[in-house]
Amino acid sequence: MSLHPILLVFLLFLSFALILRKRARGGNLRLPPSPPKLPIIGNLHQIGTLPHRSFQALSKKYGPIMLLHLGSVPSLVVSSPEIVKEMLKTHDIIFSNRARPMSVDIILNGQEDLAFSPYGEYWRQLRKLCVQELLSLHRVQSLQFQRDEEVDRLVKKIRRSSLQGETVNLSELLLDVTNDMVCRAVIGERCEGEDGKSKWGEMSRKILLAFPAFSFRDYFPNLGWMDNLTGFTGTLTRTSKEVDAFFEQVIEKRRVLLTDGSLSSKRNFIDILLHLKETGLHGFDLSYGRIKAILLDMFVGSTDTSVTTMDWVMTELMKNPKVMKKVQKEVRQVVGKKSKVDVNDVNKMGYLKCVIKETLRLHAPVPLLIPRETSATATLGGYDIPHKARVYINVWGIQRDPKVWPNAEDFIPERFENDNAVDSLDQDFHFFPFGGGRRICAGMSFAQATIEYVTANLLYWFNWELPTGVTGKDLDMSEAFGLTILKEAPLCLLPIEYI
Repeated sequence: MSLHPILLVFLLFLSFALILRKRARGGNLRLPPSPPKLPIIGNLHQIGTLPHRSFQALSKKYGPIMLLHLGSVPSLVVSSPEIVKEMLKTHDIIFSNRARPMSVDIILNGQEDLAFSPYGEYWRQLRKLCVQELLSLHRVQSLQFQRDEEVDRLVKKIRRSSLQGETVNLSELLLDVTNDMVCRAVIGERCEGEDGKSKWGEMSRKILLAFPAFSFRDYFPNLGWMDNLTGFTGTLTRTSKEVDAFFEQVIEKRRVLLTDGSLSSKRNFIDILLHLKETGLHGFDLSYGRIKAILLDMFVGSTDTSVTTMDWVMTELMKNPKVMKKVQKEVRQVVGKKSKVDVNDVNKMGYLKCVIKETLRLHAPVPLLIPRETSATATLGGYDIPHKARVYINVWGIQRDPKVWPNAEDFIPERFENDNAVDSLDQDFHFFPFGGGRRICAGMSFAQATIEYVTANLLYWFNWELPTGVTGKDLDMSEAFGLTILKEAPLCLLPIEYI
């Protein structure tokens, strides 16, 4: 979202060149408080490289519901659970559309996916199909054998480094194992190239960089042509063609297997979608273009949030050795002397779940959720919200609000231990890392299963130490803003096998 310095100078020049123009009248609407803005660029200059932190700082001054002007787009920022509850309970339909940025439009080649389709009959049918056929608890459980196999490979890889006394780049290993899990769940096989690296991983990085990148069209629709001059449109188009070719090849391969009856009984997402296309079940028209868009949702949504969360879990545990000792004691007591960590064991690890929840509270994977767009005017918090306003819910800010959470900046998993502790379906919106309302994350069960199982294995099989000369206080906690809030510096640790 932050502007490139050259673009900022250009827009500031336009602003001051037009400084004497009359400002448009606000009419009789009672709009939320707004920071002072510049002509043309509005409040864009006040948003830094970490928008969730910029929004939090502005909200402390202008209130929990605030209207910014990001370029020519009126943008609402909501930073209190009470306003979120009113928004997603009382006015959920009006706030159910999602803003569709230029990057999504081009990469999806104009196709309608689950994440960005406007609220309506098509979206309802697609969500029902995805929840029932792809992301149900039964379907997630049926893929446990894949998680078992991929985690076993991960443990063996770390064990080899442990025997040689080598540190491992845990961030990279978590990305690899999650990519492999997601590839197998979605298309039935690992996406490995001839060099052994994930073919999907490289494309995924391009997409994750493209989604939050600045686009003139998104903030200055009349200047959309400048995206051609900056080369952004061309970059997106090339990425779109690369993604399309990847899925085209995958679909053709699976379609042949489906036709000749070579598929195993343990079907993956793409097999289910192709089967639904051929049979017409659910009365839903699934074109190949729509299938590609759904698959892309599954890849991007399942990989980045899980990797980011596990990375932050291990980072917080290294910073908090007492918590690490307590959670490892629980994990090892539950598993005992068994030769593997069973998924039923994980369900008994109450404190581990608290550790993961506390990580999700402090490091919400998608800190602003996916921006929404009002489908009509609405009244929210006593203010009038314009039609077509872009809406940012600052989950990151709410989950760190000292008015909501005592010692909000501290890592305290025990806050989730009591029976009345909020969960990921919190109706008061104090804790909602997977979103809420009609647009709550459909893949929540898949993400939780991955995060819990991988983390339990890391804590069971190994003790972890920081490299020589590094202490928990030295750990780099810097963030990088993308589709999720990534840990900027990789987490490198020394694994010591637990015997």
